[in-house]
Amino acid sequence: MTGWVLTPGRHTLTRVLTLADPDGRRAHDAYHRFVRTGRWTTGPLWRVLAVHAVALTCPQGVVELLVDDTLAHKSGRQVAGAGVFRDAIRSTVKRIVYAWGLNLVVVCLRVSPPWGGTPIALPINLRVRTKTQGNKTTELAAEMIEEIAGWLPERSFHLTGDGAYACLLGAQLPRTHVTSRMRRDAALYEPAPPRTGKRGRPALKGNRLGKPPELAAAAPSTAWTEVTVDMRGRDVQRLVAVFDVLWYAVRKDALVRLVVVRDPAGKEPDDFFVTTDLSASGADIASRYAGRWPIECCFKDAKQHAGVERPQSWKDQGPARAVMLAFWLHTAVWCCYLASWNDKPTWRTRPWYTRKTTPSFLDALAAQRRILWNERITALSPGGLSQCQAA
Repeated sequence: MTGWVLTPGRHTLTRVLTLADPDGRRAHDAYHRFVRTGRWTTGPLWRVLAVHAVALTCPQGVVELLVDDTLAHKSGRQVAGAGVFRDAIRSTVKRIVYAWGLNLVVVCLRVSPPWGGTPIALPINLRVRTKTQGNKTTELAAEMIEEIAGWLPERSFHLTGDGAYACLLGAQLPRTHVTSRMRRDAALYEPAPPRTGKRGRPALKGNRLGKPPELAAAAPSTAWTEVTVDMRGRDVQRLVAVFDVLWYAVRKDALVRLVVVRDPAGKEPDDFFVTTDLSASGADIASRYAGRWPIECCFKDAKQHAGVERPQSWKDQGPARAVMLAFWLHTAVWCCYLASWNDKPTWRTRPWYTRKTTPSFLDALAAQRRILWNERITALSPGGLSQCQAA
């Protein structure tokens, strides 16, 4: 992992080991075998990191989680676990683009950093979806949430995902509320009426309500409240309307809270969010869903700077483990940076970027590299650091 951090270019395994083992004590294929067929599992590594990250960034209160899937592009038709999946980055509403790679389902811890601004997302669990196993992304997400709940038995959670994960509202996840986006054509109902005592099967749902856009259009002016919503560290004014409805197709046994968010200026279309947390306000739900965006930044940073798509491992468990190690490293670097933060910038202000006030993952990675290189140089110096400074 030290060599992985210090590698400045493409994170292939053969390039990483030049910094991890510069003396060449082992052959390069030994490192490939370690990743490909080594007798170790990823679960305990994620558990250690998840418990540490939660204790460091969220020692009390509700643990905020994010979930999404992404595609790690790969080349070569013999990559184990790879397949043809939808590429969300290049796809549009009118055109779907498919690409070859690993389909990753990632659960992240959402952290409000001490320097303020946009939250950051720290991966704490990961699954690789393969077409041979036939598991859905939502099923893998539910497995990871149950796993995390077992690692942290005394904590409660709030999971946020996009509309593809709305079905998790009815998954009965342990100690977990779920917030997602509701379909515009969702069939909504009133609560089931009380039993009448007559013979026959009792009604499971009440009268049919309109679709979410119809409810928003029919809502009186008194139903709308102007609130301040946190949009990734920036406060904006929005109008919200709250409805407690029965979304029978997703959750048959309990009501969900529908939150309609409207732009007072009318420049943006209405948004429809849904949550199982009936005690949350409309502003809380709108801010919570807006806080989902850091997971997209996490995917970008992990691919560009942590080498998610670079390790050239293609057999057995190698591709999945290499991807997991890259995401694991992303969280480890952020945890080191958060633990050492002392309200002082660790980057040099550029003349062309004087408004920079918050660090990025690349800044955290650079700080970790400086620490590791300092340790190596000091250890190699015959007289130690004091003599080097004196010289």
